Amino acid sequence: MKQSELIKQLSNEDLRKSVIYSQLLFIVIAAVLSLVLFEDLRTWTFIIQFDISEVVYFGILPGILIVLVDLVLMRFLPSKHYDDGGINKRIFSDISIDKILLLTFLIALSEELLFRGVIQTIFGYIFASVSFAIVHVRYLRKPVLLISILLVSFLIGYMYEVTDNLLVTIFSHFIVDFLLGIFIRYKSWGES
Repeated sequence: MKQSELIKQLSNEDLRKSVIYSQLLFIVIAAVLSLVLFEDLRTWTFIIQFDISEVVYFGILPGILIVLVDLVLMRFLPSKHYDDGGINKRIFSDISIDKILLLTFLIALSEELLFRGVIQTIFGYIFASVSFAIVHVRYLRKPVLLISILLVSFLIGYMYEVTDNLLVTIFSHFIVDFLLGIFIRYKSWGES
């Protein structure tokens, strides 16, 4: 049975739960890989830095810019180019803002711990960025979504290269997902 058929059988709540479970799995994988691949677990203290100006300048502001570019593209491209099979709409359309905030923070935290914190730190920028895009499998057959996720992945990976600060990538990723989640929640998605 195809992934899309399995997803259609899930309720919106079950779909959100599966997203949460997959993100918790990413955290476990990141923890296990860091135990195996890091020379010392203190590596985490070097790559997570509480530099607010760096987080704002390299994380939050680029995150807002990514969302603005996405919204402009959504405005001018037919909605079929941004259709991920209705999954994002089902995840975000009927939940409260505080649940969107928590869910998107979990997604940003878990994916950045794994893809930038472990994979990029050990295997490099290109491998981590491509791996991140591949994990978003539902975008692989949608050229606009695939290009978008690749560009965002390389941009966020580059911000990590520049800053060596995982908080920058976590906040950038969070801003993108949170603002787009809010947009999906309050927009009549796919009507055009």
